[in-house]
Amino acid sequence: MTTLNTNPRADGFRMPAEWEAHSKTWMVWPQRPDNWRLGGKPAQQAFTAVAKAIAEFEPVTVCVSAQQYENACARLDHSNIRVVEMSSDDAWVRDTGPTFVINDSGDVRGVDWQFNAWGGFNGGLYSPWNRDDQVASKILQIESCARYRTEGFVLEGGSIHVDGEGTLITTEECLLNPNRNPHMTREQTEAVLSQHLAIDKVIWLPDGLYNDETDGHVDNFCCYVRPGEVMLAWTDDEQNPNYPRCQKAMQVLESTLDAKGRKLVVHKMPIPGPMYATEEECAGVDLADGSQDRHPESRLAGSYVNFLIVNGGIIAPSFDDPRDEEAKAILGQVFPDHRVVMVPGREILLGGGNIHCITQQQPAPQTR
Repeated sequence: MTTLNTNPRADGFRMPAEWEAHSKTWMVWPQRPDNWRLGGKPAQQAFTAVAKAIAEFEPVTVCVSAQQYENACARLDHSNIRVVEMSSDDAWVRDTGPTFVINDSGDVRGVDWQFNAWGGFNGGLYSPWNRDDQVASKILQIESCARYRTEGFVLEGGSIHVDGEGTLITTEECLLNPNRNPHMTREQTEAVLSQHLAIDKVIWLPDGLYNDETDGHVDNFCCYVRPGEVMLAWTDDEQNPNYPRCQKAMQVLESTLDAKGRKLVVHKMPIPGPMYATEEECAGVDLADGSQDRHPESRLAGSYVNFLIVNGGIIAPSFDDPRDEEAKAILGQVFPDHRVVMVPGREILLGGGNIHCITQQQPAPQTR
């Protein structure tokens, strides 16, 4: 694997939109007992369902520890799923895996962001995180992709969404949080994003979803559905703690032009719940120094926006919530050329995220 000392933009590379063609999707197998209840068994069942749903549309590679290799191979027995052995600290490949970039000559490379477990020793979710910080380089090694490493710049893939045409959406709550890159200004952060993703405009939403332990990742709150159009988690309930967050986000989205000078079309997606972990679910999580406790009184940051676009499909979470069918219908209307597949998302949510958070798409090579 070659590690380059240039940057993607200077080399003619860009981050493609999620709806552009994929060659595969990556996942990492859950087993961390201080995050996933009952030794990760319910989460493994949920991850298996997600992997098999994606595999109906495109190949999937699942990275699995040596201890779990045999178990995972048995559960993930599918002609379109590959299992590879890889050590990691947890299973959030959206945040630990590479952000792939492409050029017009059929080349695919990867950006290996520095990872500090969502805040390091200032609010991070576990320690150590050194094996998770290696996941991106290991994936790029497997794929023989050249690597750009952002040493000294922390970023997680779930904190950004792009339209593939020069615009990126993120949240101030996350990217400007002092536990990420306290030495950098907003303008310096934008410059790094521009260099590594070839974007020309950053749309800054103030906050993400309430009580999101990633410090407000945008992929749980607002995402692109096509150029010039976004989907925003939404509530009309003024008593919902997300209400002011949705209002402020809408104000930004309605008053901002994208890199192409377009006004954004905003599709509202209802927020499920309120949802809380049960005492039994919390009791199933091991207690460990450096890991966050799980409490039944903590509102879960459930969101239907946390879906993955795959080749011809949408893989979205369901929560056994009255709004599940409405969410599926909205996704079907917004993505008329895709087949919408809902997969139970509660177990993934209990660990702190959802389907988009546990997946990372690898774009197909493009030539123009």
